[in-house]
Amino acid sequence: MNAVQPLIHPSTNGTKNDMARITLWIADRIQSSLVDVGKLTRTPEIVQMVHQRFKQACQHAKINVPTAKEEQFFNDVLDELVGLGPLERLMRDDNISDIMVNGPHMIFIEKKGKIYEVPARFADDDHVLRVVNKIVEPLGRRINASSPTVDARLPDGSRVNVVIPPCAIDGPTIAIRKFTKERLEINDLINFGTMNKHMADFLEACVVSRLNILVAGGTGSGKTTLLNVLSGHIPDGERIITIEDAAELSLDQRHVVRLETKNPGHDGDSKVSIRELLINSLRMRPDRIVVGECRGGEALDMLQAMNTGHEGSMTTIHANTPRDTLSRLETLVMMAGMDLPIEIVRKQIASAINLIVQLSRLRDGTRKITQITEITGTEGDTIVMQDLFKFEDRGEVDGKVRGDFEPGGLRSHYTERLQLHGFKLPPQMFMKTMASKNGNSNKR
Repeated sequence: MNAVQPLIHPSTNGTKNDMARITLWIADRIQSSLVDVGKLTRTPEIVQMVHQRFKQACQHAKINVPTAKEEQFFNDVLDELVGLGPLERLMRDDNISDIMVNGPHMIFIEKKGKIYEVPARFADDDHVLRVVNKIVEPLGRRINASSPTVDARLPDGSRVNVVIPPCAIDGPTIAIRKFTKERLEINDLINFGTMNKHMADFLEACVVSRLNILVAGGTGSGKTTLLNVLSGHIPDGERIITIEDAAELSLDQRHVVRLETKNPGHDGDSKVSIRELLINSLRMRPDRIVVGECRGGEALDMLQAMNTGHEGSMTTIHANTPRDTLSRLETLVMMAGMDLPIEIVRKQIASAINLIVQLSRLRDGTRKITQITEITGTEGDTIVMQDLFKFEDRGEVDGKVRGDFEPGGLRSHYTERLQLHGFKLPPQMFMKTMASKNGNSNKR
């Protein structure tokens, strides 16, 4: 083992920051004697080897770890080598959905819709960057002062966004949206109160019947989760191409092609954007195209694909209401650089999009489908829409939002199309009952 220079004074007072520095110091020394640290995994053989090196390192550095803390101390070192350091225990907690690192000394989590600060800490900025590089390097991506932002994913599918100085003023920032280990299905969303049974049956019928669906909502509202659930209803015999910035969708169908964008590499090679992948996918004989999110000029190409033989395609967009969704879609189409009259753009949208599913993250942290809205055509320059289902907020009880999923009172504009695909939905599911008018049905 190499000669070492201690990062802290031997007379440590045992603070969490000191423990983090000692852990990092020992991890550095263990790494210096291993050949391919980047590929270490938490196997029994690796754990045993690291434990031996851990004992040697403590003896060499004359570090006296209290017996009560030795196991935790060793686990910290192990997490540094085969995991994400201070984030590893948070990643293993299935109740945590988001992890947010605001510099080395401030880490927040989201658990059951609420955000909390946790005592986990990094030693310093370099410690954070060490974990960041462990995430991005296996994907062939880079992050440095000249390219200070990156989107990536973890092996389990969790989405990661990183911003480092000079763009991140207070130190490296990490946002991790954790990927659920068990793939959610439509019944799970019903049990969570995201929708009711009638809404679920209708959405399933729309997917199978090849309606073009736009899932809209704010950040953290559950758009990608719902898109993944809806994609699960696509029949097995169809060829599906998914396009994402960082691959999150996980479809069970066999005939799926997954595409992911690419940032410039270390040698300065070119970037591959969602728009380029979308244009290329049209030459790949897709039956359905599922785009993780439209946020730029690719919106025009998506609309054209929906209008030219790729019915049943789906994507997500950031917007707070169905009407805002249309306005944002118009703006994104303009970003394609085509000088199209707004009337033409609106006709393209009305022709391509059949359904908008609006999601919201409510004030108590729960996520609900607040509107299912159909686009039925245009009247002049106005796109005509009708609400089929809507969540009516009835206030709070013990800090929980209560309300009803109510039908809009109108049958689906696409009823005949649904019937052609074998879905004879009862007219009553779209009609307001006396109970719903009194606010007593579908209460969540």
